[in-house]
Amino acid sequence: MTIHTVATQPFSDQRPGTSGLRKKVPVFQQPHYLENFVQSIFDTQPGLKGELMILGGDGRYYNRQAIDIILRMAAANGVGKVMVGAGGLLSTPAASHLIHKYNAKGGIILSASHNAGGPQEDFGIKFNADNGGPAPEKITEAIFARSKEISEYRILDQGGVDLDTVGTRDLGGMTVEIVDPVDDYAELMGHLFDFDRIRELLTSGFTMRFDAMHA
Repeated sequence: MTIHTVATQPFSDQRPGTSGLRKKVPVFQQPHYLENFVQSIFDTQPGLKGELMILGGDGRYYNRQAIDIILRMAAANGVGKVMVGAGGLLSTPAASHLIHKYNAKGGIILSASHNAGGPQEDFGIKFNADNGGPAPEKITEAIFARSKEISEYRILDQGGVDLDTVGTRDLGGMTVEIVDPVDDYAELMGHLFDFDRIRELLTSGFTMRFDAMHA
């Protein structure tokens, strides 16, 4: 595999908020758009070199393509290992837990929350710091500043990592570990909540209404 250094020009609209950078899918599909933002993350987070990073998303349209690009760029930028949720799936709290549990130096999460997904709908990318939480303003502003002056990005010429099979594989000298996206987080929840008591309640005839979007 070969690392390519690709010439690019800045985009003026890559300022991330607390929920990261959110745009319509066609915006992210512009040549160099996603790559510029991801390179800006790597350029401002040198602590990722040689270390572990977490990666996953909510499975919306463009999730897999973005993960392939990010993995190729992570390898080209010297990240030591990337842990990815199987199928490219990883909820934000699950990603935060993996950062904590495995002492990762950060994570890239692909999500636009409850916003609609689809070819003409929303996509999002955010960086979570090594504490598992959203990147503070100091980091997001540094990423934005870098995105305004970026002139090149680094990427492997090949990708295509199997995201669906749990296990470890190599990508250009970088380790990619595909993990179950639920196991570690479910274990954490089992320590925080008494699942047996909850099960007893729900099988006792207790009824409830659950609104996953507006709760």
